[in-house]
Amino acid sequence: MELYYLMSITDRERAEDMAALYRDAGLNLVTTMLGRGTATPEHLALYGLSRTEKAVTGAVVGADVMKQLFRAAKRKLFIDIPGNGLMLAIPLKSVSSGRTLAYLTDGGKAASGGVPTMNFEYELIVVILNEGHSDMVMDAARSAGAGGGTVLHAKGTGGIGTEKFFGVSLADEKDVIYIVASGKEKAAIMNAINKEAGPSTKAGAISFSLPVSDVAGLRRLDDE
Repeated sequence: MELYYLMSITDRERAEDMAALYRDAGLNLVTTMLGRGTATPEHLALYGLSRTEKAVTGAVVGADVMKQLFRAAKRKLFIDIPGNGLMLAIPLKSVSSGRTLAYLTDGGKAASGGVPTMNFEYELIVVILNEGHSDMVMDAARSAGAGGGTVLHAKGTGGIGTEKFFGVSLADEKDVIYIVASGKEKAAIMNAINKEAGPSTKAGAISFSLPVSDVAGLRRLDDE
């Protein structure tokens, strides 16, 4: 059974419409997290966009429902047109139990379907950093070819003693940045973040990447 974490990043005013598509597909657990964009004024002007508050909608889905939601988001919310958001599917390896799987996928109805081709042309870079230093991280990321990102607020819950060992406290207020990048640019972007805004800096950023099997909303980048 092929499972994905399907994530959509949209303007907040479109978040409920996106969540409704997920619920209409029979998904029992749909989450929405609030964030903000990081694109520079120059980048926004280049693509004809305006700075807005963002929402990240997510759910666990099977291959057929993933394809269904991509089609619905393109048809009803025009997600494949730049400026209307992003949708990406991240392959999952496992869930905690059969009961959990049944709940997440409406008794298995939302988890049917064969295995789609995975070329991992894109990856999702996740950056965890000290609150208030997202510009420092994004400046480093853009220097290596990144476009924009989405910032979410978080709270660290690191163990006792981590501050002494690493030189950064994991219990402070945190920001989490999502950056979708091509597989070819991913390493350079992560290296730039580590060099310019890594654990030894005020940003204290650490990053990792997740494979993306399907994506919509990057048509202009694909064309370039």
